[in-house]
Amino acid sequence: MTQDQTTDPGTTSEDRTPWRPSRTVAVVLAGGTGTRLGLGIPKQLLKIAGKPIIEHTLAVFEAAPEIDEIIVLMATGHVAEAQKIVDKAGFRKVTKVIEGGDTRNDTTRVALDAVGEGDCNILFHDAVRPLLSGRIVRECVNALWTYSAVDVAIPSADTIIQVDENECITDIPVRATLRRGQTPQAFRSGTIREAYRRAEGDPNFAATDDCGVVLRYLPETPIKVIDGSDENIKVTHPVDVHLADKLFQLAAAKVPRLTDHRAYSEEVSGRTIVVFGGSYGIGHDLTELARRYGAQVFPFSRSSTGTHVERPEDVEAALRTAFEATGRIDHVVVTAGILEKGALAEMDQDTIDRVLQVNFVGPVTVARQALPYLQQTKGQLLLYTSSSYTRGRADYALYSATKAALVNLTQALADEWAEFGVRVNVINPERTATPMRTKAFGAEPEHTLLAAETVAQSSLDVLISDLTGQVIDVRRPPGEAPVAVAVPAQTDRAASAAAVG
Repeated sequence: MTQDQTTDPGTTSEDRTPWRPSRTVAVVLAGGTGTRLGLGIPKQLLKIAGKPIIEHTLAVFEAAPEIDEIIVLMATGHVAEAQKIVDKAGFRKVTKVIEGGDTRNDTTRVALDAVGEGDCNILFHDAVRPLLSGRIVRECVNALWTYSAVDVAIPSADTIIQVDENECITDIPVRATLRRGQTPQAFRSGTIREAYRRAEGDPNFAATDDCGVVLRYLPETPIKVIDGSDENIKVTHPVDVHLADKLFQLAAAKVPRLTDHRAYSEEVSGRTIVVFGGSYGIGHDLTELARRYGAQVFPFSRSSTGTHVERPEDVEAALRTAFEATGRIDHVVVTAGILEKGALAEMDQDTIDRVLQVNFVGPVTVARQALPYLQQTKGQLLLYTSSSYTRGRADYALYSATKAALVNLTQALADEWAEFGVRVNVINPERTATPMRTKAFGAEPEHTLLAAETVAQSSLDVLISDLTGQVIDVRRPPGEAPVAVAVPAQTDRAASAAAVG
């Protein structure tokens, strides 16, 4: 067996036997119980962006070409749940899902036994760091060709102080030399095994991470530090859940576009798309775009087909029309919405009812009616919100409230429908040049508005992606040409319901 020689003091890199690992194993440590989050389930099973946290984490290693095998060490009593996630997601690299130990170090020992004998690379990673990048994995594995222990860390933006038992400062280390540790921590198998072998003889042994064990018991072994990332956060406290969800949202906004017309045609051709609100604005542009790539698109709206999204019979008739014509429905899109400005206290009841019915009851109705069709194709429901969902705006309180409700609806349905393989996402465009917006706000400087075509393109990219439970921000690209908007002649009611603004 080729053994790494870094356990011998005084050994230099030139003296070492060349490292030839048989494989690289990612050990995902999922032993947390979620106590600090106040949950009744382990935090790694909590869903963020439509999937359990541990599923996001495993997906990174599954996709990393440097990783040959994945072993999951799960919290006691939850192995079956983790195994179910692995099986459903089809992670082929996961070879074992087993219970971890009572402590972090006990869990490492269990992991080493699970890895077995033989020289290999081992990466230990917290399951609740779901935003790990492929770049970090690659650099950890590459560093093991030169070093036998590797850590991941980022510079500290804060001044670190050291205090005594009375909470008084005793030292302020120089910040330039400080780092905030992350995971994965990577090792040549012989090095980490030797460190733990030596630790077993220490009655006072206690460490919070594996690099700490190497540092203490193999002080002659250099531990290489590679750059982590600010996004590689650990979900520990309630605020971390919200931060992680927002970071996934930002990542989703970068859904890659395909390279050319042929690539889109290969993806989209033959799909059936139903668009509610497809006469004007974003819905119209999405309809035209998808048709150019070969999709069979069925646009419905109040003004063109007499379809009211809040009426179950209208929605069912529309879906049945598309299904009977093509035998399938792959995507259902709801861009229909109305924006009525005015103080809530001064708004008449008919207007209130109309806003609530079209903006919220409509998408709910479409979702209920569309699910049986989308189950057959493992398709997607796509909704639209507004930047006002994060903070209610005066003079259009109901619009803001309904758009916030659609975000919650998206996240909830993504969870509910995951078992059916149906994805649900919501687009969040910045101020967009649509007939609805023009009616509500009048003429605005063209360079300040996002083109409806841009939102339509992003919408198509989301439809052909595997995202679910995401709020996808769409922003005007720097340097985008001024938007030219041709507003069709229509009634005020039709303009309001034409598209999301």
